[in-house]
Amino acid sequence: MNLTLRVRAERLPLRAPFRISRGVKTHAEVVVAEFHDGDAFGRGECVPYVRYGETLDGVAAQLAAAGERLRNGSSVEAVLTQLPPGAARNALDCAHWDLVARRDGLPVGTRLGRPVPGPMPTAVTISLSTPDAMRAAALAVASAPLLKVKLDAEQPAACLAAVVDAAPDARLIIDPNEGWTLPILMKMADPISRLDGALVEQPLPADDDADLEGLDYPASLCADEAVHTTADLERVAARYQMVNVKLDKAGGLTEALAMTARARALGLGVLAGCMVSSSLSIAPHLWVAALADACDLDGPWWLAKDRPGGCRIEAGVIYPPAPGFWGG
Repeated sequence: MNLTLRVRAERLPLRAPFRISRGVKTHAEVVVAEFHDGDAFGRGECVPYVRYGETLDGVAAQLAAAGERLRNGSSVEAVLTQLPPGAARNALDCAHWDLVARRDGLPVGTRLGRPVPGPMPTAVTISLSTPDAMRAAALAVASAPLLKVKLDAEQPAACLAAVVDAAPDARLIIDPNEGWTLPILMKMADPISRLDGALVEQPLPADDDADLEGLDYPASLCADEAVHTTADLERVAARYQMVNVKLDKAGGLTEALAMTARARALGLGVLAGCMVSSSLSIAPHLWVAALADACDLDGPWWLAKDRPGGCRIEAGVIYPPAPGFWGG
């Protein structure tokens, strides 16, 4: 075996600015890891996230160091255990799944004993803006069955009402991205209580969410920034009813699958979520999404141009990539 690892950083333009309570982005900044073993190869993509202290250069350096350990004789499994949970380990783990599928003729479905995921509903994100702009954005995707509404502390009730007015039949994931306080959360309880099946994702800062323990709220609360790996699940189980499993937080498909199984054992619901990314990030996550209660994998929908053969999103439904795109 002559295994080598190639790493490259990319900035993929978005078709429109993506705003949340912490800021705005105009590009998806990703790092791609590629294993090569003779004629076989495997790809994985990750999104470094500043919220977790990650940068393009830092993640690329982590992967370059991992490649050096591989050249010095370490196994992929050993190198993966030496990386902390996060973007770099995600790219390496997903690239390894893809390599094994192509090199050894072991597609991901064969290894997991499951059929290839088919089309499934996915949340379509309404980026944070003015109420009028959010109404227009929601109207453009009103046929989608599930919308994610980005809110902050400025005028959350007005922005939420605008989206509901434009897309009255859609279920909503309300996502302040840690941007609320407990008083705002409680003030929003009344308008949220009028929504059927709404979900509130990470309303309070992850390190200041103790007030959620035992809170009687009219919608399920979902941990995102407060939960990264399986080790976090028992801690958040008393404060949230669901968890957002993301490959870039967990550190790859391997941990995300373990995390999903443990969340189920603890009685927690699962939301399969993503960063703004290309279909190369999303393809592995479809295997988690197929086990989840809800899917929020519209990252490629925001790109001006996705990778050839990638996922397709139409009317709030995500369709898997072309055969051979990733995972066999």
